[in-house]
Amino acid sequence: MAVTELSFYDRISDALAKPEGQLAIAAGARAKYDNRARAMSEFPNMEFTRDRARRIRAQTLSQLDKFLAEFADNVEALGGHIFWAKDAQECNQYINEIARAKNVQLVAKAKSMLTEEIFLNKSLEDSGIDVVETDLGEFIVQLNNDKPSHIIAPILHMTREDVGNVFKEKLNVPFSDDPATLNAIARAHMREIFLKADMGISGVNFGVSESGAICLVTNEGNGRLISTAPRIHVAVMGMERLVPTLADLSIMLQLLARSATGQKLSVYSNILCGPRRKNEYDGPEELHIVILDNGRSKILGSTLSEILYCIRCGACLNACPVFHSIGGHAYGSVYPGPVGSVLSPLLFGEPWNPLPHASSLCGACKEVCPVDIDLPGLLLKSRSQQILEGKSPLWMRLSQWIYAITSCNPILFRLALRSGQVVSRILANDGWFTTLPGPLQGWSIHRDFPALAKKSFRQLWDKPSQD
Repeated sequence: MAVTELSFYDRISDALAKPEGQLAIAAGARAKYDNRARAMSEFPNMEFTRDRARRIRAQTLSQLDKFLAEFADNVEALGGHIFWAKDAQECNQYINEIARAKNVQLVAKAKSMLTEEIFLNKSLEDSGIDVVETDLGEFIVQLNNDKPSHIIAPILHMTREDVGNVFKEKLNVPFSDDPATLNAIARAHMREIFLKADMGISGVNFGVSESGAICLVTNEGNGRLISTAPRIHVAVMGMERLVPTLADLSIMLQLLARSATGQKLSVYSNILCGPRRKNEYDGPEELHIVILDNGRSKILGSTLSEILYCIRCGACLNACPVFHSIGGHAYGSVYPGPVGSVLSPLLFGEPWNPLPHASSLCGACKEVCPVDIDLPGLLLKSRSQQILEGKSPLWMRLSQWIYAITSCNPILFRLALRSGQVVSRILANDGWFTTLPGPLQGWSIHRDFPALAKKSFRQLWDKPSQD
């Protein structure tokens, strides 16, 4: 993934300078959070199902080599093609080779975070191939030369007026902020794309090892159209996105829709088994499934492997107060929010190291995760690893070193304490610091910091009141 131009702190400042976008993000995320809570409260045996889903993910990842081999064999037995891609370059190169060999001119894409991760669109466009995103939110993002701000709601940062202006400018239609009208405009534009596309590209929500089936979950009909109308379907799947059986898939689908949008089930749950047979009228002539590693095998062998349990529902984003405040773009990654704060540094390296610190560790993300990932624990592990590897900011390492020495030396500790009490008496205002120095200013911009007490607990203990 390309290095972002702005630093994390610059992106945060940029996000906070756009109050309309902040309001749209906070309102949209809160609505999804409330919808999830309502759907889960009506779901019998929710905790039992959640625990079972976690065990399914743990079992799958513990024997991933076995399930991947079984899945690949079954896909090929159905007439599909499997390609193992170790990184983004191999994946993009393979898809480009198919497109050139089959004289593909137009690609229709369903929503896929994995293809965003590897910049597949740019790779195809650089080869002279037109690529159109057919998910409504992704289509608007593409028209606006923007990036998704949420895993399942790409335009969470936009208002309907923003969308109306994009359509007016890019599609040359009269301005409208009516959602039904905007949907009709997009639908009319898309219909021709579906009929003309030579290749459809999708992600994979889940692959089923026992049958070789893939499952695409959408709330729009585009997923079904791009996987049946074009003559070639290419599905790009992260190597961890497997379930062993159809019964396991059923468990995941029940939790995915409720966690993502508050629905009992998504509108379209497409289960595809190979390309079109001789006696079938619909479906692609060829099905290619690219199983992508791109750093996942390295994560699998680490202490942070639990992050691969994620089923990409976006619930942790909707619950996170930090995401509510800064939105998805500030993370500089296709994976924002708590899950992205753990995953992005692992996949993309050092420029994303600050992300684990973008958390209040309130635990809301763990509460809503449908597979009970311990996100606060993983965030703490990420921070700890960075410190041990010397990747934390210099001022933080220096302050921690000073604190460690001071706290282990009684004389230095008492001296520091008394110095702090003197500073508090001079600079504090009614027991509070309104401005802190250096990097600590980030705290005092939005809240005051309590001054040290006039007497420490030990001082009170040594000289108790004579009252």
